[in-house]
Amino acid sequence: MSLVLDGSITLAWCFQNEQTEASRAVLRKVIEDGAIVPPIWRFEVANGLQMGVRRKRIDSAFRNETLADLARLNIIVDPDCDSQAWSASVQLADQYALTVYDAAYLELAQRRRMPLASLDAALRKAGRAKRVPLTGQAGDP
Repeated sequence: MSLVLDGSITLAWCFQNEQTEASRAVLRKVIEDGAIVPPIWRFEVANGLQMGVRRKRIDSAFRNETLADLARLNIIVDPDCDSQAWSASVQLADQYALTVYDAAYLELAQRRRMPLASLDAALRKAGRAKRVPLTGQAGDP
């Protein structure tokens, strides 16, 4: 596994007008080396696509095809995130004013000592404060 992948960058791949060269580079990295995610990732991505259907940005066929494409990627769900939810993740959420959902990504990246791929400004700010390597935006390694 090469990095911790969050829902914001995953959804950027799915909507043409949100893609950037940096987000496409993360996708290439995930295709080559895989990624790891907390259990909430699947729900966040599915919900983002569902909102796209409701807002008529995409249709349900595109949503279903996209979910099938994502399922083929080597993305594994970390089995230990649940045990961190009421401890480390909540503490990170308190410390950096994050949602507990976003703190789960930071906790995972910190615990696994892996880069965090995210477009979320608050999560990236917390990652910098925790010295977690970041990827997904222009200028990131």
